[in-house]
Amino acid sequence: MDLQGLTTEFENFKGQLKSYILRMTASVTDAEDIVQDTYLKAHDKLDTFKGESSLKTWVFAIASNLARDLLKSKKRWPENVTDICREEALHEPSMFAKSMFIRNNSPQGNFEIKEHIAFCFTCISKSLPLEQHLCILLKEVYDFSLKEVAVILKVSEQMVKYYLHTGRTKMIEVFDGRCALINQEGICHQCTEINGIFNPKQNTQEELVKIKMYREAQKGDKQYLFDLRMQVVAGIDPFESGAAELQLHHLEFNRKTMEKYLKKND
Repeated sequence: MDLQGLTTEFENFKGQLKSYILRMTASVTDAEDIVQDTYLKAHDKLDTFKGESSLKTWVFAIASNLARDLLKSKKRWPENVTDICREEALHEPSMFAKSMFIRNNSPQGNFEIKEHIAFCFTCISKSLPLEQHLCILLKEVYDFSLKEVAVILKVSEQMVKYYLHTGRTKMIEVFDGRCALINQEGICHQCTEINGIFNPKQNTQEELVKIKMYREAQKGDKQYLFDLRMQVVAGIDPFESGAAELQLHHLEFNRKTMEKYLKKND
């Protein structure tokens, strides 16, 4: 592998890498910085790449280490992060005003319920212990094999299986208790609530039935519903989707809200 080969291949998966780091950190700035630092580190250490894994796996390992170094001293977010941020937003008129400006003026301001499903996962999954969070992202969203995840995180495949099992179990429990899309008794209706704000003339029910996770909810297979949720997340690029600017604005608001909340409750 030469430097030209590194640069060419890096560009091919740079978008995935950037979205992966964003979903870890909830920060556009951190995602951009870590992607740049990852390339520089891969450039400097290219002579250590022996081809024992794919270049993509090797680069994701570098990026994961950089992100873990950044996050290891930071507290994880609470499971009710979306409730906390919703209440904060209700007292921040400027946040709503900017959201409406983006909605009305940006080509990436088109709110869709499936986009909010992915956004919600990004926020709530940050309540998991970091290793569980990374395993779910790498395996369920970015489609790395168990062996590749083990290489990226420098753990055994058995530990990857354990982190996946415990992480999935916790996320299924949280979403089953919160998400009204899959449980009529769920306490969170933000998908439909926000859709009503940004798409007041749209038939929400018609939009919901387009989402397979919603259509399959009555069957009650919680593992399958989580798999369908992961398919929604995997299908959306948070930097390039039709709602990217709107959702990134909301994510930045949530990140700042969580920083204040965690500091206050330290």
